[in-house]
Amino acid sequence: MPSVSNAIIRIKNLRLRTYIGFNLEEREKLQDVVINIEIHYPAAKAAISDDVEKALNYKVVCKDIIQHVEEGHFLLLEKLVGDVLEIATGHPWVTFASVTIDKPHALRFADSVSLTLEKHCC
Repeated sequence: MPSVSNAIIRIKNLRLRTYIGFNLEEREKLQDVVINIEIHYPAAKAAISDDVEKALNYKVVCKDIIQHVEEGHFLLLEKLVGDVLEIATGHPWVTFASVTIDKPHALRFADSVSLTLEKHCC
């Protein structure tokens, strides 16, 4: 088997609803957000062994993100993205993560507004 370095997990277009924004209407009405996450971790042991204990469980990460977003109230997109990034990098194996969250229809004449944050882990 060839040498394996990092696995890259991508969670694409996770569509959730939350309270996001600082205008009165935004604070009282659930809004759609679309979340894209990229998580890197060393996967050589999982690729060789086929042992689930040696793989990052992306289902657990996703469930934690869903719970946090759907139960939260956020004034700023930066805070929401930062929180999701912290959850995505919570496992000690993660070496890098990137989170982009789109807020559809946030601006007139635009499909969405998005914000991306990245974190390199030791």
